[in-house]
Amino acid sequence: MALSKKQGAVVGIAAVAVAAIVAVGAVVALNQPAAATAADSTPQPTKSAAKVSADDVKWVEGAVVPKAVEALKKSGFHPVEPGKLTVAVGAFVPPLSYVPDGKTLPAGTEPNIGSLIAQGLGLTYNPVVVAWADWPLGIQSGKYDLITSNVTVTEARKELFDFASYRQDLLGFYVKSDSTISKIQKAADISGLKIVVGSGTNQEQVLLKWNEELKTAGKAPADLQYYDDNAAATLALQSGRVDATFGPNASSAWAARETGATKLVGIVPGGWPQAAAIAAGTAKGNGLIEPVNIVLNELIANGKYAQVLKGWGLDSEGVTTSEINPPGLPKS
Repeated sequence: MALSKKQGAVVGIAAVAVAAIVAVGAVVALNQPAAATAADSTPQPTKSAAKVSADDVKWVEGAVVPKAVEALKKSGFHPVEPGKLTVAVGAFVPPLSYVPDGKTLPAGTEPNIGSLIAQGLGLTYNPVVVAWADWPLGIQSGKYDLITSNVTVTEARKELFDFASYRQDLLGFYVKSDSTISKIQKAADISGLKIVVGSGTNQEQVLLKWNEELKTAGKAPADLQYYDDNAAATLALQSGRVDATFGPNASSAWAARETGATKLVGIVPGGWPQAAAIAAGTAKGNGLIEPVNIVLNELIANGKYAQVLKGWGLDSEGVTTSEINPPGLPKS
């Protein structure tokens, strides 16, 4: 599934954000992140490079990590299929996970991370495209060994799964590339603006809270704009009918990089005011997560991890170390 130019600036609102909404109603909720502080670790917004095609992004190959292989042998873990690491991945849109036109294997950051983990463990990468709602039961039942599909760590999930973090979950404010808006970081920055946001999402909750702050301070709140159609929302932004979009950073960052029509002006943690951790997940207590964590930290150290994120323009979501079961978003 290739990303069209028309989907551009707000594709994350309908595609990836929808996955987050669906997951909230599932047994284990998705895309609601880890407990830390928000502002301190949030990277500064930057402009994205333009006119880059998904076809231009190279798949990053890894290598065996002896320490991880040894840890895997001692763990007692047995893959679903001997000699293979069966990894559940989604099929959304670039840059996270998608199936390119005319292809059968998924591409994007999440499949590439899964592949690098498998290579590090000395196993053959066996990706399986899974519907978002199906992965929790699939991992618990042993149908899949691991999931790398933009899963955010929550305290509820940690009761059923083990996690090794590999990315920050961030929300991004995007404006037209020639907009005079240069920064959106706090409530005062959205006063009076018209902002596209997905209904029922974490990002909507952020804006509603900021609007309450503005009303208390006697300032004009932002005018929240809800669009069901990506093309219409993109047209509204480009025509000046709205000032900004606010949604999952990953998809919007890629749209900005691909088209050059938008730019990033602000980043907020996905679990605002708490920070959010995206992680690889496996069944609780099966012994796999420690070897996976070893591989991820080796990938961070040797630069392969950075290559994946840089290729897709997600440098801002990078982490300096992979943690096992980091603090998750609290139960609602």
